[in-house]
Amino acid sequence: MYNILKADFLINNDAVKNWRFIVFCTSLAIIMIACSHSAERKVHNIAKLNTEVRELRSEFVDMRSALMKLKMESTITNKMAARGVKPSETPPFKIKINITD
Repeated sequence: MYNILKADFLINNDAVKNWRFIVFCTSLAIIMIACSHSAERKVHNIAKLNTEVRELRSEFVDMRSALMKLKMESTITNKMAARGVKPSETPPFKIKINITD
């Protein structure tokens, strides 16, 4: 235990093997931390995009309902009545043309 605390395994003649292993473990730890950060960044980005999609979907539903209200015949009749245009009292009729040579 005392040799480990003094770090004799880093100074001995066989220290090159130990240093290689320490550098290998350190590089693996750095790669693992980088991958973890990258994955968390993607998760946050996905969450942000999901909230944006929900907001856009609700805006779409609101606009669609407003459009449906504007397209209603009663709304159009009221707006045109303000301009002095009234709906026709007689229904449209079909015109038939007979062509004989």
